[in-house]
Amino acid sequence: MTARQPSFSRRSIAIAAVLAGTVSLAIGAHAALNMRPLEAKSAVTEPVESANKGTRLALIIGNGHYPDANAPLTQSINDARALTHALRRDGFDVDVIEDANKDDLGRAVERLKARIKPDAVVMLFFGGYAIQAGRESYMIPVDAKIWNERDVRREGVSIEKVLDTMAERGARAKLAVIDASRRNPYERRFRAYSHGLAPISAPANALVLSSATPGKVVDDSNGQNSVLVTELLSNLDGSSAGAEAVFNKTRVAVSRVSDGEQVPSVSSSLLEEVRLGTDPDAGT
Repeated sequence: MTARQPSFSRRSIAIAAVLAGTVSLAIGAHAALNMRPLEAKSAVTEPVESANKGTRLALIIGNGHYPDANAPLTQSINDARALTHALRRDGFDVDVIEDANKDDLGRAVERLKARIKPDAVVMLFFGGYAIQAGRESYMIPVDAKIWNERDVRREGVSIEKVLDTMAERGARAKLAVIDASRRNPYERRFRAYSHGLAPISAPANALVLSSATPGKVVDDSNGQNSVLVTELLSNLDGSSAGAEAVFNKTRVAVSRVSDGEQVPSVSSSLLEEVRLGTDPDAGT
C-alpha cells in the first residue's frame, strides 16, 4: 500500500510566510520597546556626570627678578609655588612659570587658551609688578623695557584680555588673583602716571581678587609669602566654601592683620557658586 504525500498549495505557503513575518516583527518591536528606557537613561545621565566633573585649570605666574627694581621680589616666587601646591591638592591642572619674560607670558597664555573647555573653571594668578595704562592693568614681564605709558601697553600683557580670552574659549567661570599693587620701578621715568592698578572690568561669571583697592599701592611684608597669599592659603586650606566666600574672607583678613593699611579689592560677576575645595559633596 502506497502512502500519499501531503500536498500544499501555493496559497497555503504564502499565508504561512506572512504569518511568520508578522510574528517576527512583533517580537522585534517588543524587544526594541524594552531597550528604549535603558537607552534614554544613558543619554540623560552621561552628559550630567561629565558636566559635574568639570575641568579645573590654573595659570600661575610669579615674577621676582626685575633688572630695573632695587631688589628681587622674593615673595612673588614663594607665593606662586605655595599656591601651585594648594591648587593641585584641590584638583587643578596647574601651569606655573617663574620670572617670565615677554615671550614666556605670551606662550603661557596660548597654552592656557588651548586647554580651556566649555565646562572649565579657570584661574589666573600673577605676582610681581603690574601697571595701569589707558584704564587697563598690565602684567609686566621681567625683561620689559619701559620708559613711558606706551611701552607698558606694548611690553605688558593685559589682565582683562586674558580674562576675555577665557570667556571667548567658553570657560564656565573665570577667576583671577592679582598680587601686584606695588610701586613700580619705572614710574620715575614717566611724565605722568597712575598709582596702583585700574579697576579690572571682568566678563560675565568672573571673580577677581586684587591685593589693594584700585589706585592704591602696598609694600611687601617681611614674611615668606605676601599678606594676600598668606590669608588666601589659610582660607583655601580644607575649605569647601565657594570662591566668592573665600575671596571675601581673604579681603577681610588682610584688612584686619594690616590694621586697615591694605584693603584688597574683590570684583564679582559670578552667576553661580564655584567651589575651590575638594569636598566630594560640594560639586565643582
